[in-house]
Amino acid sequence: MAQPTAAQQQPGTTRTLLKGVDGAGVVRRTVLPGGLRIVTDSLPTVRSAAFGIWVGVGSRDETPVLNGATHYLEHLLFKGTRRRSALDISSALDAVGGEMNAFTAKEYTCYYARVLDDDLPLAIDVVSDMLTGSLIRPEDVDTERDVVLEEIAMTEDDPGDVVHDLFAQVMYGDSPLGRPVLGTVDTINALTRDQVAGFYKRRYRPEHLVVAAAGNVDHAKVVRMVEKAFAGSLTRTDAVPAEPRGGSRALRTAGQVQILDRPTEQAHLVLGLPGLARRDERRWALGVLNSALGGGMSSRLFQEVREKRGLAYSVYSYSSAFADSGLFGIYAGCQPKRVEEVLKICREELQRVADEGITEEELKRAVGQISGSTVLGMEDTGSLMSRVGKAELCYGTHLSVDELLAKISAVTLDDVREVAATVLGAHRPSLAVIGPVNGKRAARISEAVS
Repeated sequence: MAQPTAAQQQPGTTRTLLKGVDGAGVVRRTVLPGGLRIVTDSLPTVRSAAFGIWVGVGSRDETPVLNGATHYLEHLLFKGTRRRSALDISSALDAVGGEMNAFTAKEYTCYYARVLDDDLPLAIDVVSDMLTGSLIRPEDVDTERDVVLEEIAMTEDDPGDVVHDLFAQVMYGDSPLGRPVLGTVDTINALTRDQVAGFYKRRYRPEHLVVAAAGNVDHAKVVRMVEKAFAGSLTRTDAVPAEPRGGSRALRTAGQVQILDRPTEQAHLVLGLPGLARRDERRWALGVLNSALGGGMSSRLFQEVREKRGLAYSVYSYSSAFADSGLFGIYAGCQPKRVEEVLKICREELQRVADEGITEEELKRAVGQISGSTVLGMEDTGSLMSRVGKAELCYGTHLSVDELLAKISAVTLDDVREVAATVLGAHRPSLAVIGPVNGKRAARISEAVS
């Protein structure tokens, strides 16, 4: 029987989504009035617990004027509530040896804590208080503005990070997915307290939140604690409907090039194409393809670029999936004089895989690599919490470990060949480069791609 989604589940009810062995790996979901979803993954053999609140809002939900507001807001929720100061928030988890943090992505934001199982009530209370009772005071907005600007400056000092933002801009242009998660110096300086507070009011609504807990947790107790922590916030009548997403599909123009001339020791490049959307069933085959092409030390790119020729220390491929589109890219960092040679090899490997697919040996190795890393990545409660929280928020359904492994193992050579032809063979790749690349070399690089 297929799992019901949260929309198919009656508010106020609890459903068991996955049944583990001897009480381990039991995933349950409760939908509260107002739409707040609570999912837990029980692992009674451990002494820790992870708790997170996933918010269905990211940088792609911002207008150009609000670029960076989601990440800015993430910072501000740590600055104090009606019940706690910023010091109270941080010291509460420090006092029990817990960990607390948050991150902002293109399509979601997550606030989380990891503690001993006995301290789970404290983690739930503190993190929920941050989400529901933030004051967003004008003085905090002004103080944290400088912190965010420092984070932008720190990121700008790392061209290996910036090149990925540049590649997103190349592929998506001036659309929400093409703008940086952190925003820019200009947009952060221009944001006001009312703009950030209004964004908080519109977006942080119960139906856009997923509460996730994993480890030595009891689902019913977690539900009761969350209900108490969210009291008064479950049925908000002052909320403004959120704007729908859309209009950010990858630009399918071939051979786009953006080169940012900087006096760095290395040149950093991303060569890539439009990929697959998050729910595309071909994603399993693309994952295997990615592993074989550039996902490990035995991958084609690592062997050809680093091991055989010594042209780069870091070279890999990756796939990024969003609600309605995706990216597939190859990253390499190399000496500026070697950019053309590295690009030539990467393009040849892309074309070879697009034309021929991968070998049986590569298929087996990639399936094994993904299967092993998938299981090993679920060995701690933080990973389990992230798994169920993201699955609920982004997919609405949950797969067991065995089901995940079966999906990966079911990928065939024909599946990989088909997705390779579709993703890698349909367009000429686009390119983003950061480094001391200008003049004739920049012109040759552009010509090599276009």
